[in-house]
Amino acid sequence: MVTTDFVKPKILVVDDEPDAVDLIAFNLKAAGFRVTAAPDGEVALKKARQESPDLIVLDLMLPEVDGLEVCKILRRDTATAGIPIVMLTARAEEVDRVLGLELGADDYITKPFSPRELVLRIKNLLRRRHGGEGGDPDRLQIDELVIDVPRHLVTVAGRAVELTATEFRLLSVLAQRRGRVQSRDQLLRDVWDYDSLIDTRTVDTHIRRLREKLGKAARFLDTVRGVGYRFAES
Repeated sequence: MVTTDFVKPKILVVDDEPDAVDLIAFNLKAAGFRVTAAPDGEVALKKARQESPDLIVLDLMLPEVDGLEVCKILRRDTATAGIPIVMLTARAEEVDRVLGLELGADDYITKPFSPRELVLRIKNLLRRRHGGEGGDPDRLQIDELVIDVPRHLVTVAGRAVELTATEFRLLSVLAQRRGRVQSRDQLLRDVWDYDSLIDTRTVDTHIRRLREKLGKAARFLDTVRGVGYRFAES
């Protein structure tokens, strides 16, 4: 019997509630994903390093090591820094969302949640990570900044910059449209596939993280007060 399981993206679901894991796993498998699970932060870190999942669905309120700490550790490790992370949690306060995004999460969904929306968000993240949208130039170079789209690689003066899938997509979209102002709502639609009802400070959080990581190339990211952002011409 020949199996094609190996071509299916693997999702690591990290949650200490068995019912939540079962619900998520059922919907992900129905959508064509492979699923592995971890009941706490320590097991999640071990599996992330050993299994190299394509994406992690991460609860915040976990035993042993909480979800925020797990996210920080994953982002510091070069072996796991590029894995997209979707935080799925009952913490619905704005401060929690902002903190999660600042620590490197690519998306933040609150419980109770729609399984269909979760699957859609995961598909969008994976599509962006693997360059699934047509029309992108293979390579963008602006002075010392180089964006290699097929390789999902950004360098500044020859130094590789570790970006999450969402940070990479945000930078690519702005660079491809350099010189043109992009509103926060437009970026939410084009980068996150969100509608305008989502808090636009999500964009601000990711721009701040991009500037920190890009170093001297951060000068290309202009803030247009009251409107949004623009990638400078040079």
